[in-house]
Formats: sequence, structure tokens, C-alpha cells
Amino acid sequence: MQRGLPMQPTVVLLKEGTDSSQGRGQLLSNISACLAISETLSSTLGPRGMDKLIVNDRGEAQITNDGATILKLLDIVHPAARTLVDIARAQDAEVGDGTTSVVLLAAQLLKEVRPLIEEGVSPHIILKGFRTASQLALERIKQIQVTIDKSDSEQFRSLLLKCASTSMSSKLIHSEKPFFSKMVVDAVLCLDQDDLDESLIGVKKIAGGGTQDTQLIRGNNNPKSFKNPLILCLNVELELKAEKDNAEVRVEQVADYQAIVDAEWQIIYRKLEAIEKTGSKVVLSKLPIGDLATQWFADRDIFCAGRVAAGDLRRVVQAVGGSVQSTCSDIQREHLGTCGTFEERQIGGDRYNVFEECPKAKTCTLLLRGGAEQFIDEVDRSLHDAIMVVKRAVRNGEVVAGGGAAEMDISSHIRKHSLSIAGKQQLIISAFAKALEIIPRQICDNAGLDSTDILNKLRMKHASGEKWFGVDVDGATGVRDNMEAFVWEPSLVKVNAISSATEAACLILSVDETVRNPQTPPGAAQRALRGRGRGMARR
Repeated sequence: MQRGLPMQPTVVLLKEGTDSSQGRGQLLSNISACLAISETLSSTLGPRGMDKLIVNDRGEAQITNDGATILKLLDIVHPAARTLVDIARAQDAEVGDGTTSVVLLAAQLLKEVRPLIEEGVSPHIILKGFRTASQLALERIKQIQVTIDKSDSEQFRSLLLKCASTSMSSKLIHSEKPFFSKMVVDAVLCLDQDDLDESLIGVKKIAGGGTQDTQLIRGNNNPKSFKNPLILCLNVELELKAEKDNAEVRVEQVADYQAIVDAEWQIIYRKLEAIEKTGSKVVLSKLPIGDLATQWFADRDIFCAGRVAAGDLRRVVQAVGGSVQSTCSDIQREHLGTCGTFEERQIGGDRYNVFEECPKAKTCTLLLRGGAEQFIDEVDRSLHDAIMVVKRAVRNGEVVAGGGAAEMDISSHIRKHSLSIAGKQQLIISAFAKALEIIPRQICDNAGLDSTDILNKLRMKHASGEKWFGVDVDGATGVRDNMEAFVWEPSLVKVNAISSATEAACLILSVDETVRNPQTPPGAAQRALRGRGRGMARR
């Protein structure tokens, strides 16, 4: 008689309530989550893209069509879909533009290979095909990109204006493109061309007025007027302190108390006299400047401002020279800065200090004007994207045509190459080529054009060697040579978008199991700690 097999003990690895899903169903679920995000963002792409109004938990509303900003405000909880949020943020930090494109491209890559996953094709075969196609795409961009000669300053400036204008074409300020493009290019060219630190471009938002009232101040801008003043920047407090708050002093006679008070006044007067001896006409400090010091300076026709923001003070030093001093003694001439003119201006409801004709001006300030606060915020985001694009164009100087032209050319190139490959890789590489067409297709859909008809025209043009033909949302035919129409973008935007989208798609395809730990109920941690180390209660 055969003996029965011993019963296997049940092994519990995960905490009760843990959600674990795996296999093909899990992968398809992750793909669906990514497609849901791309559907939310798709209507914001291109010059006819729509804006999103997002209200946060505090009831604050933001209007934007910037992909990275929308994803940041949506507070997405799906773990796989968060990958798309990360690539949008990376694109925003690295290049500044193309955040919507990178998310649409990653989601479309997943959509194209979804039927292959359902039919049981191994994800590793798909990953290999995607990486091959991505490499082909990056090589093709290097072949077709146009390098602009930086030695011809007029031609180079024209290139930067075109890139800034293309970046703004999908933003809220697209109707004011010439005005803002010139301002952005001037701002970037103000910076040190070796360093190009965009944080040295200050932005001040002032409600009221129209967008045309926006100004670019070459130098710095803070809340009189001087010609060629010496400027002293301090990290010193010029304020009398109340004794009862700061120290305890025991005295036996009134005269002793008076001596302490006199000593405090002498200390601050000594500081003020030391500052006056430097010959400075403008005194700025990170720390507060009290009423006594303000009046003392005013009597001697010296302008002072306390509690200046650290970023503003840094920009002032960059523009006027000198350095920030942490003591008032032994200040030499080389520690002071200077500028051509300094004046205090009333702009909107605020007063600003304007430093102009700065000898070391590697900084500038944009004064943004507009009606609603949300509008000014969106102008700020749009100008940040344009500044980043112009910065990359200054660094690299290589451009490609926008409006879906570069994507169509890369797609055509990869599709031709796929025909020379045998096996399943041919299907995967051609799926990559088809996914790239989402950019021109979505631009057409958002502009209300017939995307099927225009994509057929574009395929025909690119097959006959017209590599710069892209979507034209204004023309009768719907297609045009976007290089001749000056719709230019730095090639780095495309390189970064394709690399990031491919990596994100590969990452999501390589996940076959998601384990979600149960959330700890509120107050459970405190209950667990209660009573530890206190011993047993006596009865």
C-alpha cells in the first residue's frame, strides 16, 4: 500500500492584506495606466493644444499646458504610471521643452507592442528591438541635424529667436511670440556664455498691466537715483536689540544701566560710521536694517535695503562686482561694487531698485506683468521652457525642424531599415517607427485637421526625400517644409525625448509583478510603541 505524501506546510512570506499581481495581466494593466496618462496630456500638444485647469486640495487653481507641471499637480498614485512622471521631470530639468512629447511617445511605444504581449511574445525580445530602434533613431538625428555657425553673430541670434519662438508656439503667450522671443534671447545672452546658469535670470511677478508691459532689466532689480554709485553688500544686522529679549544684566546703579545702553548705541554707530567711510551710496543687507540705521543713512543721502533675498543679493554681486561682507570693519575698495545708474522705480503696487549699466553684468531680471495671477504663473513657466531651449541651442548649435518633421523622417528611416531584418525584430522595430508618428498625428488632431490624410501626405514627401516636411496647422494643404518656415528646435530636445521614452517603455515592459504592501492604519505606530520600557502596571 502506497504511503501518502506528507502535507506541505503553508509558507507565509508577505504580510496579511498585501496585494500581489503578476504575469501578463499585470503587464497589460501597467500599459493601460500609462495610456490613461497620455490621453490626459495628449490634447495639450502642439500650437493648437488646449490648457488644463487643475485645482489642488487647498482650492488653488492653476492653468497650464506644460506636461511636467500637469503631471506634478495630478498627484498620480499608480506605481508604473509614476515612471512617466519621472521622465517628464527629467526632460524638463535637462532640456526644458518636449515634456508632453516624451510622455506621449513612451505611452505610444507601449500601445504598439500591446498586441504582441497579448499573443505571448517575450518582453525581452521587445526590449532588444526597442533598444536597436532607439539607436537607429539617435544616429539618424546626428545625420540630419543642421549646425549653425556661431561665428556669425547675426545668424546665430536669428537661430536662437526661431528656437524660442517654436518653444512658445504651444503656450498661452503664443500670440506675443516676437515680443517674448526677443526678451528670452536677450536674457540668455546676458549670462556668462561659458557657465549659462539660468538661475541668474531673476523673475519678478507683478500683477496688473498688460503682457506688453513686461520688461527685461539688464542687471538686477530690487524695492532715489544715483549715477555711478559704490554698492556695499552685507550679511550684517544693523538694528538695536531689546536687552530684555537678548541678555540678563544685573546692575546696582542707574548709571551702570545707562553705560550698557550707551555702549550698544556706540557699537551700532561705529558700524554705521565705518560703512559711511567706505564711500558707499547703496547699502544692501541679507539681515534686517532697523529704523535708526535707515534714518542715519537717509540723513547722509545713502540708500539702504534690509532683508534682501539671498538669490537677489547673489545676482547683485554677479552684476556689480565686489563681495558680500560679514563685518563692517576693514572694508576696502575692491570689496565694493558699482553700476552706471541706480534708481528706485514704482512698478505696479511695489517699489523696485533697478541697477543698470553694470560693468560685470552676467545677470538680468524679467519683470512679468499681466492680469490674473494664474496667467502670470503660466507666462513664467512658458518663459522658463523657452530660456532652457535657447540655453541648449547656445551650448550645442544643432537644430532640426519641428512640427513633427524630425519624427516623420526618423520613422521613415527606421521603417526602411526594418525590412532588412528577419524574424520578430522586424515587427518590433516597425512598431517603434509607427509609434513616432504619434507626434504629428496628435498635432493634427488638436488643430482639428484630418490626421490620416496629412500623415499620408507626409509619408509620401519623406519617401521622396523631402526630409523637413512637417505639419502646418495654418496652411490649406496641412503640410510644409518646416525648416524653410523657421519652425526649429534644438536636436537635443529630440535626442533626450527618444532616449527617455525608450528607457521608460523598457522599464515598464520589464516589470512582471507588483507587490503592494498594506497601508498602516493611522495611529497604529503609536499604539505599537505604547507601554514599551515602562514595566508592568501595578494592581
